[in-house]
Amino acid sequence: MTIHDENPFADAPDPVRRFRGRLGGAVTLWTAGTGAERAGLTVSSLMVANGDPASVLALLDPDSDFRDRFEETGQAVVQLLGPEDIALAEAFAGTIPAPGGAFRLGSWEQADHGPVLLDRSRALVRFSSALEVGWSVLVTATVEDISVVDLPDGLEHRRGRYRRSVDPDR
Repeated sequence: MTIHDENPFADAPDPVRRFRGRLGGAVTLWTAGTGAERAGLTVSSLMVANGDPASVLALLDPDSDFRDRFEETGQAVVQLLGPEDIALAEAFAGTIPAPGGAFRLGSWEQADHGPVLLDRSRALVRFSSALEVGWSVLVTATVEDISVVDLPDGLEHRRGRYRRSVDPDR
């Protein structure tokens, strides 16, 4: 776990990191495994490719327990987080401590693909491939099932901070 009290994107000397931080993205929580072998990771560098089958492409931390568990089990759950999930996002990102483990936060049920955060939109995915890209691993996962929950706001990560994503038409 790495805990920082500074914004890693604000004044980073690396222009690529500063640029990436300004792109922002929806915050998701990827989970895999069961029982003591559960693992999760907060991910905002991802995209969904529609098709038959649809795919999710994501940049994962190559040293994360989640990445290892996903490749071992071959399946995972990708969950969209909301503004009420900031502590959960930070705990799974390793930026705040989570006494007893990050899975003590939130309400969970176990599914075949991994731990499911209740009342969130989610995709059940199967591991397809992994490729080292820069300091990350580009993972491609095939979507096997999707459940969409109509919540008013999502959670975004931009410039090192979590923000509420609000529909501009509201």
